[in-house]
Amino acid sequence: MKKGPVFETACSHCQVRNQSVFHVLEQEGLSEMSLHKSCAMFRKGQYVFTENGIPAGLYCVNSGKIKLTTTGPDGKEQILRLAKSGDILGYRAMIAQERYHCSAVALEDASICIIDKNYFFSQLETQPKLMFEVVKLLSRDLKTAESHIVSLSQKNVRERMAEALLFLKATYGFEADGKTLHVTLSREEMADYVGTSTESCIRLLSEFNADGLVSLNGKKIALENTAALLRTAGLED
Repeated sequence: MKKGPVFETACSHCQVRNQSVFHVLEQEGLSEMSLHKSCAMFRKGQYVFTENGIPAGLYCVNSGKIKLTTTGPDGKEQILRLAKSGDILGYRAMIAQERYHCSAVALEDASICIIDKNYFFSQLETQPKLMFEVVKLLSRDLKTAESHIVSLSQKNVRERMAEALLFLKATYGFEADGKTLHVTLSREEMADYVGTSTESCIRLLSEFNADGLVSLNGKKIALENTAALLRTAGLED
């Protein structure tokens, strides 16, 4: 996979290390890992890795936002997961020694470090704390995937849209105004995550806007009434 311009950052100086599985490593381990990785920039829309590709290393997001997608038999894209700074990508396929079951695409310009596969496996064998962090991550991702499957199969599209907006808030947070989602998705990408058509996505967001749940400014979405979105998504206590 062709990568963008190369950048370098030492693992010990990484600004997002404490949000990743590598926060358990000591300085010596971080310094050693820096010798077994490469780093590159990926432009918006560029593939980090592709579905059915063979894993060559572990991808760690230094900055930027990534979508993980798969394509159905009808050619429609389905967004499976969204990633942010500090997240690792492609670890499940690498550990299972399988091909990637999805593609990773940059939602915005992103800087990503690629850790050598064999080195990462050696660290899992010798660093029990790191192995435990990866197991915890696998468990969390499985729970998220199961919740998404239940939502797609049991909730109507209005409930799923509200749930998706709340998920984006939980994943990326707000901009400085405290209500605008700190991520920009096209209406087609929103539809791909919710599991509906682009037309239905546009209509629902317009309805949410009219009902005072959100406000729209181009592709930007501000959450105006989180409590109402929780009720709409069926997530109230």
